[in-house]
Amino acid sequence: MLTYSFADLGSDSLYGHLYKCIRNDILQGVLAPGTQLPSKRAFAKNLGVSTITVENAYQQLLAEGYLYSLPRKGYFVAAISGEPAAAASEQPVPPPAAPEREEYFADFVTNSTNHANFPFSVWARLMRETISAKSEQLLVNPPPGGIRELREAIADYLFQFRGIAVAPEQIIIGAGTEYLYGLLIQLLGRDKIFAVEDPGYRKISQIYASCDAACRFLPLDAEGVEMAALESSGAQILHTSPAHHFPTGIVTPISRRYELLGWAARREERYIIEDDYDCEFRLLGRPIPALQSIDRSEKVIYINTFSKSLASTIRISYLVLPPRLLARFYQQLGFYSCTVSNFEQYTLAAFISQGCFEKHVNRMRTFYHRQRDILLAAIQKSPLASAVEITEEDAGLHFLMKINTQLPDEELMQRARRAGVRISFLSQYYHQPQQGAEHIAVINYSGVERSRIEEAIARLSRCLQL
Repeated sequence: MLTYSFADLGSDSLYGHLYKCIRNDILQGVLAPGTQLPSKRAFAKNLGVSTITVENAYQQLLAEGYLYSLPRKGYFVAAISGEPAAAASEQPVPPPAAPEREEYFADFVTNSTNHANFPFSVWARLMRETISAKSEQLLVNPPPGGIRELREAIADYLFQFRGIAVAPEQIIIGAGTEYLYGLLIQLLGRDKIFAVEDPGYRKISQIYASCDAACRFLPLDAEGVEMAALESSGAQILHTSPAHHFPTGIVTPISRRYELLGWAARREERYIIEDDYDCEFRLLGRPIPALQSIDRSEKVIYINTFSKSLASTIRISYLVLPPRLLARFYQQLGFYSCTVSNFEQYTLAAFISQGCFEKHVNRMRTFYHRQRDILLAAIQKSPLASAVEITEEDAGLHFLMKINTQLPDEELMQRARRAGVRISFLSQYYHQPQQGAEHIAVINYSGVERSRIEEAIARLSRCLQL
């Protein structure tokens, strides 16, 4: 008669412990295929447990295929094909731990939002109102493009702020621009060649590569993408940020914009993806008009996100598709579900339509303007002043700082890191970093605590030996 100890159950139930004991004996070959197990009543009496405990253990083993039963004969050990599994009592090997995020005294690389700047009270109020007023709609699956209220709110905002006149139906909501890039690759075709700016935001080309889309890296001149390089690249799709290029800060002038539109209009398969990632935060003058707003050939796909304007953890972004692509989207990709929850969509729709978003952007623009001025003043008062040149400080939430030094960029970064300051350099954003201009730091000031700015610049000065 089989006998098992119930002395050390841990968190297991009685039947769960018995199930594991029998399963382990089967996997280790102690119980051979065809072996008949004791009757439930006799087994329960031998183990000192109830019949129902044995019944539950047998039924679980039967359901998982470790046992089979024969009418009026009982339970038998099944033949397990393939290699025996490792004993369940062995501790599984834990997966490698994810690298911990390094903490810095000041981080001039990561885009983040200070918790004091997020409108928590307004957002919480709107969430409560949404749950109260739209409890029924919250549990209805939204259309693939997102709920209509949010698309209407975005369409109205785009018209008022960016001069973009589009129908709400043209707007597709998604959980982050990275997800939307993947949709565009499927929509436009993996057989197409996508062109990206060089230098540029590295993640864009990485996403194209991970989706098996061919990618070309186009050099920039003082006005943006070099037209000769674009023409000779063989690309059908151009991904560009004409209002404020990252990381150079270049603003593409109107003449070059019309050249880009002309390039797209000459071939049916050509399109431009306009990435307008931080259009709200031009600190001097009016926002630069969107390329989409002057497009008459329906060749511009506009993409934007609320990650910059609200918080990097709010993964809500959107596409504006030209009418000629809209039917294709619903025909080919209409089976996709919207990846943003109704709770967030309805809350954001109310946040925009009630004017809260506009007020928040205006407040944040003032905050970032002051943040930048404090940072520039700290640099001007430090030993860095005589050794650096600041450019592109008015276009968005970062600027360039050219350092007069002979030290390589990697050494400069390591020195800053040891001092608790994180910085990046323009050369890192080139497809071939060795071809990039050295000694030009890209200073993102959106997430640096204001009280730490002077000390951060002092540390940077010391570690650069200035």
